[in-house]
Amino acid sequence: MICEEKLFLRKSAPERTARMIETVFRCKWSLTVYQLLAEDINRPGEMVRSVEGLTTKVLNECLRKNIEFGIIERITYNEVPPKVEYVTTPFGKKFICILDELKQLQNEMEV
Repeated sequence: MICEEKLFLRKSAPERTARMIETVFRCKWSLTVYQLLAEDINRPGEMVRSVEGLTTKVLNECLRKNIEFGIIERITYNEVPPKVEYVTTPFGKKFICILDELKQLQNEMEV
């Protein structure tokens, strides 16, 4: 009952959180990008080569959205030619753990 009362007391939805989750799940490549980063594939060209059907344009859009929400961070090295890598932020690691738990819950429901 206490949880229900808190839900009804909220004046508005948590807009940033809701927008973040909708954006991540609307992008069919976000989960793939998280998997690539977990496998230490963190350079854009390598990501595109590793996944059939993933284009540079789509990857850049996906990365941009994840950077906007603080899930992924872009690291630029001052080299010639330019070198860019992407890493999961501490917040992103927590967020991905929650996604992993959702996957585990889904697996439990299917049994």
